[in-house]
Amino acid sequence: MLRISQELVDQMVAHCRADHPDEACGVIAGPAGSDRPERFIPMVNAARSPTFYEFDSLDLLRLYREMDDNDEVPVVVYHSHTATEAYPSRTDISYASEPEAHYVLVSTRETGGDDGPYELRSYRIVDGVVTEEPVEIAG
Repeated sequence: MLRISQELVDQMVAHCRADHPDEACGVIAGPAGSDRPERFIPMVNAARSPTFYEFDSLDLLRLYREMDDNDEVPVVVYHSHTATEAYPSRTDISYASEPEAHYVLVSTRETGGDDGPYELRSYRIVDGVVTEEPVEIAG
């Protein structure tokens, strides 16, 4: 189960809406071994695409060095789907390389960059196997 604050959910959704119609992507880091998402880190979609996201390799290297320095891990890896449901694509599954992370998808297909309904779902992706998990939003 993913336990996450309303504040972090709001930040993810705002980032996904702001980048619409392109997919948004980012990480929420937390203390190593805690499974607690705490630090919101929006990233740039280097692909600048409405159907695909890609972390810039230099940004990702900097992020991992920073997390190492802070004794953090990527607790949540998130991205948006702009025209489809919040379910991992084959490409998303093939790129999932953090077996301990929660992979969160936010679909902005209904409202785009505007306020309104969105779909948020969380998954564990390990060795190509996708398992949806409940999301508990606190506060």
